[in-house]
Amino acid sequence: AYESQLRAEPGRKQVMKNARREVIKDIRLLQPARAGESLALSIDMQLQYAAYRELKAAVANYRAQSGSLVILDVDTGEVLALVNQPSYNANDRRQLVAENMRNRALIDLFEPGSVVKPFTIAAALLSGKFLPHSRVETAPGKLRVGSKVISDQSDYGELDLAGVLHKSSNVATSKIALDLDIEQMRQFFAGVGLAEHCATGFPGESVGFLPSHRPWQPIQRATLSFGHGLTVNAVQLARAYATIAGNGIKRPVSLTRLDGSVAVTGERVMSAKVARSLREMMIGVVEAGGTGVAAAIPGYSVAGKTGTAHKVGDGGYQSHRYRATFAGMVPAHRPRLVAVVTIDDPRGDKYFGGEIAAPVFSRVMRAALRSLNVPPDRLQELAGPTSQRQGSV
Repeated sequence: AYESQLRAEPGRKQVMKNARREVIKDIRLLQPARAGESLALSIDMQLQYAAYRELKAAVANYRAQSGSLVILDVDTGEVLALVNQPSYNANDRRQLVAENMRNRALIDLFEPGSVVKPFTIAAALLSGKFLPHSRVETAPGKLRVGSKVISDQSDYGELDLAGVLHKSSNVATSKIALDLDIEQMRQFFAGVGLAEHCATGFPGESVGFLPSHRPWQPIQRATLSFGHGLTVNAVQLARAYATIAGNGIKRPVSLTRLDGSVAVTGERVMSAKVARSLREMMIGVVEAGGTGVAAAIPGYSVAGKTGTAHKVGDGGYQSHRYRATFAGMVPAHRPRLVAVVTIDDPRGDKYFGGEIAAPVFSRVMRAALRSLNVPPDRLQELAGPTSQRQGSV
């Protein structure tokens, strides 16, 4: 794909030769030679190894069908790690299985589930109809929309917008979506890059699907708000979260290392104020009582969101098959890295995104923060209780 960029072009010059056709004198340069350009992957090998190791262990432990993990640099959009399971060893052709060569993070599409809820909240804030302290009544934990019933894990009562994300309330996001202009909400989803080609140059990259119904039925509006009815790939989802991390600027994604002397430009798709508000709200998801507490990293603020979506099979959604996802950023107050972990069809008692994807995020991002020498922004968590500090030697 990059042959024209890598290939050198020979030059031409006029020379004098003797009877043996040996060059004895250069006369003049007719055309200078052009060296091929340098090309390097953006992949950081230490991050790639850590991501591969942890994802492989999680897929095996939960007997999952597959999984993907993507890490993006917030400031540049470079892909620092991109791993899939099951995988393959390119050096062992005898054990090669064609299906395992598929780059699932860019090719496989899935319904993201509740990791879309921050974008519903962002659309609500941008509409002017809601403020961060606006409250939504979710009692009794169920909402009838037409012939369908949308439900939460529990009756959460009245929630502010941070609480909606903290508890991951389907009822609240549905009520919010039903109160918004659905076309404006859809356009915002498209603006942050959901179901939009990432233009990485990777062959076979899937685009995904973002519905545009005419007219929209209430149930379609409600389910879109919590990540059903659309499909994305893992890299698209990571780029959308990088937009929140980047204070509302959507940057292109690159699989090749960029020239560090050139600033990476992007497109503003949400206000910096809204992006900062979302990050503050998503910090609560990883704190006590939130659905993503297993994604916490000592010494660092983490903002993220869990997602657990039913898989679609013959006859509709299947009640006992899931895709578990966690998407997040660190450090939350000034994000450097964004990562998405998604695990497909885990088998066993644990299947929620907060149970199986969030711990993978925590372990991989700990290694990434150490490797990149990102300083902790919550030093008090590392210090420990005063009594322990005084008694230490």
